[in-house]
Amino acid sequence: MNDRMAPLSFNNLMKWILKDSDTILGITPLYKLTQMDTPTFSLYGEKLELPFGPAAGPHTQLAQNIVAAYVAGARFFELKTVQTLDGEDLSVAKPCILACDEGYNVEWSSELTVQEACEEYIKAWCALKVIAKSYHLGDPEGFIFNMSVGYNLKGIQSPKIDNFIENLKDARHTSIWKTCIHWIYNHMDQLPEVDELYISQISPHVSTSVTLSTLHGCPADEIERIATYLLTTKQLHTFIKCNPTLLGYTFTRKKLDAMGYGYLSFDTHHFEHDLQFNDAVALIKRLQVLATEQSLTFGVKLTNTFPVKVTQKELPGEEMYLSGRALFPLSISLAYAFNQIFKGHLRMSFSGGADAYNIVSLIQAGLYPITCATTLLKPGGYNRLRPITELFAKAMATGIIKEAPSLPLPLEPLQDLIHQMTSDAYYVKPVKSIPIKKVSGVSPLLDCTVAPCQKGCPIEQDIPRYMRLVAAGQYEEALRVIMDKNPLPFMTGTLCNHRCTTACRRNFYEESLRIREVKLEAAKKGFDAIKEAHPTPPDRICNHKVAIIGGGPAGLSTAYFLARAGMDVTLFEKEKSLGGIVRYVIPEFRIALKAIHQDLCLINQYGIQFETQTKVESIQALKDKGYHYIIVATGAWISGKLKIKGTDPLPVLKFLRQFKTSPHTLNLGKHVVIIGGGNTAMDAARAAKRIQGVETVTIVYRRTKRYMSADQEELDAALHEGIIFAELLAPVAHEKGTLLCQKMILGATDAMGRCMPIASKEALTLLADTVITAVGDQIDQSFFIQNQLKLDHRGFAIHSKDSLEIVPNVFIAGDVKQGPATIVQAIQDAQSVASLLLQRENLEAPPSVTIDTGVEPASKGLLQHAQKGQTEANRCLGCDHSCSCCVDVCPNRANLALCVKGKAQILHLDALCNACGNCATFCPYESSPYQSKFTFFSTLEDFESSCAPGFVILDYALRILEIRLTDGTVQTFTPNSKEKFKIPELIALIGVFFSQYPYLMLMKH
Repeated sequence: MNDRMAPLSFNNLMKWILKDSDTILGITPLYKLTQMDTPTFSLYGEKLELPFGPAAGPHTQLAQNIVAAYVAGARFFELKTVQTLDGEDLSVAKPCILACDEGYNVEWSSELTVQEACEEYIKAWCALKVIAKSYHLGDPEGFIFNMSVGYNLKGIQSPKIDNFIENLKDARHTSIWKTCIHWIYNHMDQLPEVDELYISQISPHVSTSVTLSTLHGCPADEIERIATYLLTTKQLHTFIKCNPTLLGYTFTRKKLDAMGYGYLSFDTHHFEHDLQFNDAVALIKRLQVLATEQSLTFGVKLTNTFPVKVTQKELPGEEMYLSGRALFPLSISLAYAFNQIFKGHLRMSFSGGADAYNIVSLIQAGLYPITCATTLLKPGGYNRLRPITELFAKAMATGIIKEAPSLPLPLEPLQDLIHQMTSDAYYVKPVKSIPIKKVSGVSPLLDCTVAPCQKGCPIEQDIPRYMRLVAAGQYEEALRVIMDKNPLPFMTGTLCNHRCTTACRRNFYEESLRIREVKLEAAKKGFDAIKEAHPTPPDRICNHKVAIIGGGPAGLSTAYFLARAGMDVTLFEKEKSLGGIVRYVIPEFRIALKAIHQDLCLINQYGIQFETQTKVESIQALKDKGYHYIIVATGAWISGKLKIKGTDPLPVLKFLRQFKTSPHTLNLGKHVVIIGGGNTAMDAARAAKRIQGVETVTIVYRRTKRYMSADQEELDAALHEGIIFAELLAPVAHEKGTLLCQKMILGATDAMGRCMPIASKEALTLLADTVITAVGDQIDQSFFIQNQLKLDHRGFAIHSKDSLEIVPNVFIAGDVKQGPATIVQAIQDAQSVASLLLQRENLEAPPSVTIDTGVEPASKGLLQHAQKGQTEANRCLGCDHSCSCCVDVCPNRANLALCVKGKAQILHLDALCNACGNCATFCPYESSPYQSKFTFFSTLEDFESSCAPGFVILDYALRILEIRLTDGTVQTFTPNSKEKFKIPELIALIGVFFSQYPYLMLMKH
C-alpha cells in the first residue's frame, strides 16, 4: 500500500467542499459564528474571531484538513512544520500516531515536499476565503495562518524554505494562487455572495507570522540566531516553541509520577542537552527587545512534545513524543514558571494538552492562541472543536471571559490550574488503567457497524437497545430486553464488574456510559410491570426433569433459562435462602438484601421448584429420583490458605459471612491487616473498618495497587474510607500484635503483563491484632471425589469447554467450574448449559425481545459528562446503528461513509492516506481500516503494490475496473460482467462512489 498522501487539485478540493449544502468534508453541523457571538481578538495586527485551532501536525498538513477544522470552528491554524528534508527524502516510521489516551507520535515535519506544502496552504487559504463568505460561517478576515519552520538556521535560509516563507507572505506571484483565483472567478455561480469585487480583495498575504520549531539539543545561540533572522530579515511575528525539558529532570519525573504517569520512561539525556531554563530566559529577554524595535510580536509556544522511550512496542523505533493530557501538567507548569519570571510580560501561546476541558481556563490565564492536536485525533475528530467553541462562547456570554488577554498576564489563574489538576480525574491517571477493549477479529469488509459494549459483555446484552428504551422512559420494555439474556438485573445492576464499559466508545470522549447504573434504573422502574405481566408460569413441555445443585447466580440463571423454555426444573440449595455468595458473603454496603429479593421474585414467576436447606451429596440419588439432567453450580466457598508463621489467619469468607449475619460477635482488636488485592479483599477491609473498636485497616499486597486484581472502583471505595495500602510487602510472621513483612521489589513482567515481585533483604512490621487472608477462594473438592468425578491438576472438575458437560447429562456452571469469577460469567455459563439442553430436547428459547424506539443517539464530538437514569441513557452513541469512527478520526478525510442501500459502508481512499494508523487505534475491531477496508486506488501501481481489498479504474469512460477481494483474488470488472461478480454489494458501493465522488476518482499522483 501507499503511505504517501497525494494533494487534491484545487478544482477537486472545491468540488468536494461544495458537494452538499449542510455538510462539508463530513463535518456537520457547520459552525457559523456571528458578530454577536464574541468580541474580536487580534493577533499580529490581524483579526481573530476565535483564539484556537489545530496545532502544527496531522490536522494542518493537507488543504482539506484545514478546511474541515475551519468549518468545525477553528480560526487559528498553525501550519505543519516544513524543513529542507522533505517528501520522499523524509523517512517517517509507520504507524506514526497513537492517541488512545495520552498521545504519542514518531512523526515530525510535513511529509509533503516543501513546494507541495506551500501549495496546500495557499489552496486552503483561498477555499476558506470563499466558503466563509458563501456559507456565512464567519468573517472572511477572521482567521489566521501561522507558519512553522525548522530546524536550523542553515536550512531556514536555504532557497527551498526561503521561497516557502516568501510565497506565504505574498502568494500573488505563485502559479497555485493564480490557479485558485481563476477557479473562483469561473465558478462564482456556485458561490453565493462571491463576486468579482470580493475576489479582487482576497488578500494574498497568507501568513505574516511563524512558530520556530527546533530539534532537541539545539544550542541556545542557534535558537537566538534563527529567531533574530525571522524577526529582522524576514520581518515575521515570531514565537519560539519551547520544550518541556526546560523544567528539569527532577521536577518532570516527580510531576509525572504524582499524576499517575510513572510508567513513562525517560532519562536525563534531553534535559542535559536541551536549552536550559536560565539560558532561555536570557535569550527571550533579548528577543523581546529586538521584536519591539522591529514593531513585531514575539512570544513563546508552550510546549513542544516530550520525548519518552518506547517500552511496549507502542510505535516503531526507540523514542516517541508525548502529547495530550499527560503533557498538560508539564506545559502549564512551564507557563507558570515563565509568567513568574517575566512578571506577566511575556506572550505565551499554548498547545500541550489543550482541549475542551481547559480552553476557558487557559484563556483566563492569558494564554493564546491555543492549538490542539491529540483531542482531534480521537472519535468525533474535527467535531470535537464544537464543544470548545460552545464553551468559549458561553464563557464570553456569561462574563467569565470579558476580553482578549493582554499583558501583563495574571499569575493566579495559572496557580489555580496547577492546584486543580493535581486532583482532577481527567489529568490524574487512574491507579489501574484498563485498556479499551476491542471486538476480536478483523472488521468485515461491509456492514462493519458494531456495538463494542455488547460484544464486550460475556452474555452480549443488547445494551444500546435498552439504553434507547430507558432514554424514552420505557422502563418495562427496557427490562424485558435486559431479562432476555440476564435474569439477575438487580444483582448485575449493582455488582457487575461491567466490562462493557471498557469497550464503550464514550471512553474516548470523557467517560464511559454508566451502563450498570442505567440497567439498575430500568430494573427498579420496570419491576412492578414485569411482575404483573406474569401471573402464571409457562407450561411444561418437556418430560425430562432437571436438577440444579446450588442457588447462587449460576444456579438461579440456569433455572431461569430452562424453566422459561418449558422445562421442569428443581433447584436444591443447602442454605436457608437463595443467592449464594451474593446473599451470604458480599456486604450489604455493596448490595442490599432487597435487591437480591427482587431478582428472586422475577425468577420465581417461572414455576421453578426450590428446595432450600437441602444438601445434595449424591448425583446418583438425583438420577434415581428421575432427574435426567443435573447441573452442579455449588460455587467456591472455601477460602484460600496462606501460611504465616505464628498465626492461623482468619479466612476471608468466614469473616465476611460472620460480618453479614452477626457483626456484633466479631472482636478484631484495634488493628486489622488484610492479605490480598482482589475485590473480596476490598470488601473485607471495608467491612473490618465498620467493626466497633477497629482503628486501622491495612491491605498488604506483594505488588503495587496498579497490579491488584480489584476493580478500580473498589480500590477507590477502599481509599475513600481510609483503608491503608501497604504495597510491595509479603507477610512472614505474626506475633504479639505485629505482622512481620518482607519488602518486595518489582521485577520483569509475567505472561499476564504484571511485574513479578522479588523478595528484598529488607523487612518491616505492621500493627496487626487480626490478620485476614483473601488470597483466592477454592471449591469444595469432596463433592466431586465422592461422586467419582475427575479433577484436573488445579482441583477443578474436568469438563468439556464447549458444553460444560462433566459426564453425560451432568454439567457444571459458575465459580465451581474454575474458581471465583463474576456474576455475569455465571450467567454466561448458564446460557451455555441451557442452550445445549434445549437443543437436545428440541426446544426453542423464547424469541428475542426486539422492541426499540426512535430515540436519536448522542452527537459525536460533544462532551456530556455522566448523569443519572434517563438522562444518562441519552449519552449513548448508538454504536449498533452507526459507527463511522474511522471516518471521523482520519485527519486527511481518507475514509468515506457512503450510503449504500440505506446502510453506511466504508470506502478507503488510498491516495489521501499516509498510514498514520489513527483509524486502527479507534476501530472497534482488532483491525486497521486503512489496510482492511475496501479501498479505492488512484493508480494501478498503488493497486498492485498493495494486498488490501479494493479496486482501481482501468478505463473511466468504459467503467472497466480491476477488483481485489479479501481472499486476494483479482477480477477485471466490466458493466457486462456485473451479474457474475461474487459480491454484488461491492459493485453497489463502487456505483455510489462513481455517482457521488467522480472528482475523487480522477485523483492522480
